Amino acid sequence: MGQDLNELFDVVDEDDRVIGQAPRGEVHARGLRHRAVHGFVVNRAGEVFLHQRSLVKDTFPGLWNSSCAGHVGAGDDYDATMMRELAEELGCVPARAPVRLCKIEARPETGAEFVWIYRVEAEGPFQLNAREIQCGAWFGRAAIDAWVAERPQEFAASFVFLWPRVRGLL
Repeated sequence: MGQDLNELFDVVDEDDRVIGQAPRGEVHARGLRHRAVHGFVVNRAGEVFLHQRSLVKDTFPGLWNSSCAGHVGAGDDYDATMMRELAEELGCVPARAPVRLCKIEARPETGAEFVWIYRVEAEGPFQLNAREIQCGAWFGRAAIDAWVAERPQEFAASFVFLWPRVRGLL
């Protein structure tokens, strides 16, 4: 089962203000600015949970990514989307609300997405959504650094861009 290319996204201007809506397929095909979230789940040991994307994803199938990530749907906001993605992808309802770390401006490296990055404290185990995620595991920051440096092709392009900007904030 692939992604719903008719799912509506808010299209935004260079200041992240909504200027219209368009279906997922059109937004991606035309490179329109839109919104997304990335959550980095960190456990008490300081490890970060990463996931390998499902092979049916419309972008970066089979590649590794942040703990969870997703598009902000039309009319939704970043914080609600983060909570939805945690529940949908990981089956995770954290004891404490995710913390906003930083916002990345829409750019080619993010697929024209404005991205809010969140830190989430959780220990797992998680109930991974097989439609979204093949598998996931905990990694130390140094291991992720080495993996990204040696084999960046194994990661979603946005992760390769985001990781060095977020790792020190986790």
